[in-house]
Order: sequence, then C-alpha cells, then structure tokens
Amino acid sequence: MGSSFGAGPGVTTVAPGTPARCARSVDNYAQQLARQRGLALVDVTCSAATTAHVLGHWDELPPQLDALRTHTRLVTVTIGGNDLGYIGGLLSASCKALSLEASLAGRPCGRAQLPDPAAYEQVASALRAIAAQVRARAPVARLVFVDYATVLPAAAPCERTPLTVADAVVAREIAAQLEQITAVVAQAVGADLLAASSVTREHHACAAEPWINGFTRPGPNATRAAYHPNLAGMTAVAAALDQLLQR
Repeated sequence: MGSSFGAGPGVTTVAPGTPARCARSVDNYAQQLARQRGLALVDVTCSAATTAHVLGHWDELPPQLDALRTHTRLVTVTIGGNDLGYIGGLLSASCKALSLEASLAGRPCGRAQLPDPAAYEQVASALRAIAAQVRARAPVARLVFVDYATVLPAAAPCERTPLTVADAVVAREIAAQLEQITAVVAQAVGADLLAASSVTREHHACAAEPWINGFTRPGPNATRAAYHPNLAGMTAVAAALDQLLQR
C-alpha cells in the first residue's frame, strides 16, 4: 500500500490492470520482492495517494486497506509525503528555478513551503489508524512501514536538483519530519520499519550513482517521474526489505 514512492512511476513498465492515475510499476519494490520470494502480491499502491486514500475511497478507487484479507501475511506501507506536499513542493520550486510556466506534474511553479505544524500530527494519527486497521483486518500479517527514499543531498543543490538553497532546506525539513514520524509510529504500534531513507542516503539525486531521478526541463529528453526512485533505487529497497524479513 502507499503512494508513488511505493508504486514506482516511470520505472520500466506499468503493471497490468493498473489504474491510469496510479502508474504502478512491475518493478516497484513490492513487485520485485514478491517475485524473489514467490509471494502472491496484491499491489494497491497509487501515485499521488495520501493517507486518506489508504483509509478511504478516492473517487472510483476503493480504500487501499480493502485489499487486506484475514490470511494476508505481509503488508508494506509507504505513505505520508503527499499529505505534506513534499514532492509536489519540490516540483513546483524546481520549475520556478528554471523559469518554467508549469512543473512536470502540471502544477503551477512556486516555492517549497513547510506544511502547517498540525499536518505532521495528522500524518502520525493517520499512520496509527492504518496500523490499527491492518491489525484488525489481517491479524496474522507482518506490518512493515517503508519510509521515503532520500531525494536531496545534505549539501547544496546540484544541476539535477534546480532549487534555491531555501527551497532545498524546506524540502529536507519535510523529509526529516516524515522520516521521524514514520519511525516513531512504527515503534509505537509494534510494526517493523524499513528505513529506505537510510538505505538510499548516499544515492540521492545528486550522487555519482543516483537512485533518485532529478528534474529536467519538459521535452523529449525530460526525466520520467522527477524526484522519484529509479529502478536501482527500487531494487535496493526490495533487497533491504528481503533482508529485514529474514530477521
């Protein structure tokens, strides 16, 4: 379950039967893990999803939690970034830095903005609610919260991340808060945590070997799924998840 960092938009090909809005890849981390372990996978990740879409309907899409069954044995969840405007803010700020009229996602250009402080607690509350529903609907399942891969370097932005220093600071703050919230909730509800943020820390969008796409101007050579994990990033997260499950 989860958002685009679970779905894997732009990574190889779209999984059969995927709703158009979801852009779910056949090579996202859950799909790779399922093939490696011979698991029967129900993948309901969806790009742009928020915690509300895990818990409730999203227009024609049912709650992601409806995929659970009493016999479900493993549940992975990557969610919360869209509640906080994390990647949307990066896209908006980058298109502004390049003097574009609209971002790759069709959003107007602007500045990255910190969410209202209450939004962080709302995400934490929603994660706890998701965990409670997983326990109720799939009592034998192992629940793993997988946090968001690291997008930006700790140092100044680079050519692949056209941002002002101020916008980069805002984005890093949101990422850090989301990382902490996910870890705290996972511990509180007795779930496992796969810190994809740590796994990918040295492979941000500016790294020599990036596992995250950067941002480029729209056109035939534009980066697919800017500021999202690429195939190497998804593969690394799948490998780390496989190791976690052996404990």
